[in-house]
Order: sequence, then C-alpha cells, then structure tokens
Amino acid sequence: MTPTALAGVRVLDLSRILAGPSAAQLLGDLGADVVKVEKPGEGDDTRKWGPPFVEDADGEPTTESAYYLCANRNKRSIEVDIASTEGQALIMRLLEHADVLVENYKVGGLSAYGLSYDQIKARFPRLVYCSITGFGQTGPYAARAGYDFLIQGMGGIMSLTGEPDGQPMKVGVGIADVMTGMYAAVGILAALRHRDLTGQGQHIDVSLLDTQVAWLINAGTSYLNTRENPVRLGNGHPNIVPYQVFPTADDPIIIAAGNDSQFRKLCDIADIPAIAAEPKFATNASRVINRQAVVDIVSEALRKKSRVHWLAECEKVGVPSGPVNNLEQVFSDPHIQHRGAEVSMPHPLAGSGHVSLIANPLKLSETPVQYRHTPPIRNQHEEEILRDWLGQH
Repeated sequence: MTPTALAGVRVLDLSRILAGPSAAQLLGDLGADVVKVEKPGEGDDTRKWGPPFVEDADGEPTTESAYYLCANRNKRSIEVDIASTEGQALIMRLLEHADVLVENYKVGGLSAYGLSYDQIKARFPRLVYCSITGFGQTGPYAARAGYDFLIQGMGGIMSLTGEPDGQPMKVGVGIADVMTGMYAAVGILAALRHRDLTGQGQHIDVSLLDTQVAWLINAGTSYLNTRENPVRLGNGHPNIVPYQVFPTADDPIIIAAGNDSQFRKLCDIADIPAIAAEPKFATNASRVINRQAVVDIVSEALRKKSRVHWLAECEKVGVPSGPVNNLEQVFSDPHIQHRGAEVSMPHPLAGSGHVSLIANPLKLSETPVQYRHTPPIRNQHEEEILRDWLGQH
C-alpha cells in the first residue's frame, strides 16, 4: 500500500459541527487514524442539518446529511457518554494510545469530565491537545459560544463583502469555520514535529475570531497602516482596477487586469486603445482613483459581444479572465474534472451504494491523499476501534 504522510498518528476527535471536524478530516486524509467520538443516540449535530440527506434505495432520506458528509471522511465513529464515569474511563484508555486530541467544547467544558488539558497533561505529556473555540481560552469573550455567522460579522469580513449601497454580506459557506480548521491542522502538525523532536506535547488554543481577523490579510493590513475603514466594493478590488465582474452581451465575465500591460491589452481587444494612454487611466494608481470611470468605459465595450468571445480574446493576449460558474458548471469543468475534485466513496445507507464528496486538493508526490473511510454512521466502528486501539476482542 502507498505510504501516507501521517501513518501511525492517532487522533481522538471530540469535536462536532465544522471547524474541528474539518481539521480532523484533513489529518485523516493525510493518513492519520482518526476516531470520532460522538454522544450516544445523537452524534454530530450536523448529521441532522438538512435537507439534502443521503437517500436510501427507495429514495427516502436517511439520517445522514450532505452537510455532515463534507467534514467527516477518513474517520471511524464510536459513541461514548463522557458524562458517565465509564465513558470518562474509556476516553482515558483511548488517550493512552493517542497522539492528538481535538475538541471544540466551550472554554472549561471538558473540565467537568476530568478531560481538560490541565487535568490530563501530566498523565499524557506527549499528547498534542487542540482546543477550538469561538473566542479563545482567554479574554472577555472567552465564555461565549461562537458561530461562523457571528464571527464573520465580528471579525470584519462582512464589512468588506457586498455591494457598496447594500447590506454587509457573509461569505456563502462557513469560511470562518473552515479556515479555523485549516489553522488548527497546521498547528497540530507543528506541535507533532515539536513533540517528535523533544518528546513534549502541548496545548493549542485556536479560535474562530482570531482566525477570522488573521485572514483579513491585505484589507486588515491596509487598515492598520492607514487607520481608515475600507468601503465595500462589491466584486471590485480595493487596490487594482479593472479587477471585477463585468457584463457582456450575455453572461458576466471576470476581468483581472493586474498590471498596466494587461490593461493596455484589454483596451486593444475591446477596441478602446486610446483609453490606456490617457493620464487618468494609464497607471493602476490613477485607475484606482478614477475607478468608476474605468468601470463604465470597460463595461460599455464588453457589452457588445458575448462572454465566450471575450474569454477567447483575453486568453489570446494574456489578460486574466474567467467565467462566473454555478456549481454545476464547476464540477463539469474539464480542468476541475482532470484534477479530480469529485470523489465517490461507498456508503452503507445510500441507495446508490455510494456518496460523492469534494476531494482533498493536496497533491503529494510520495505520500498521496487516500480515501480509506467513508463518513461513518454513528458508532459504526466501535468494535474495530476497541480492538485496534485497546486490543479488545
């Protein structure tokens, strides 16, 4: 069998919803043995977040939502009541064999069960313990519950997203959760590297709000260096013009002219070459100042012909451009299909026998991503886990 990057790493996943599960899924994709611990009779909240749900052979919805499927492959499921003495003892036994614990309880939530980092670190000094919360382990908001939508609002991304005269808008997926999961996975990998060098585990404190602020990236850095709040620009770019969606004779197109040379080429193919020579449009800095005039002129020119025409012309001369695809167009795109963005995995409840998932985008030459376990049904692997981790038969 082809080796995996994290072969031999064992992860106990006590998280649910999206940030924690997506972090654990990434580790599982890279080869870690991930055990998903779920509350008896209920399981991960997202199992019920639908429709759509996986359909059985009669076309009826099952208990497994498409939302749950998105962040729980390459895991095995076991139900454990951590509120009980027996459940806490079982978690401790599993931790004897774990390298990583991922949890997203409220701050202090696991201490009631004797499972906080401070309570177990002496017993498990090599353990990498990752806590994912809305606001972090410290600070005035630490006790609050965190939700992606709230974090997008509090963390500033909604103030940057949407039309200038419209409402602030959230991103269309739980991006604060997803990015927190990514940062958590990176932190876990760094902590494992440190553990392997020193023998010492550690506690990772990662929060949705901290992460959201971190990925404000250029917008946040611009504010810090000017102390001026950016305004919403719809699909426009704050520092590059023209760099947005434009109308054509039929469907919209994205033009991303990132430098003056590309702008001149755009003007040439759009039959407005004189525009590029005008002082108020000749440089990107001048175009940012005269943004609306540029947008109006380019829009008028592009409305004369179809999207297909402009995509072809832009490609010929090297002007970055692209369509605005819906999801059907995304997953039918020949390049995306070539890159293997959709994977099919067997599923015991699906009438078709399988479910379709979005592939991991990492392409590792020596330790490729493997799809070993379909998103599990509740407690599907109890006997396997107890056998493999604890030697029970």
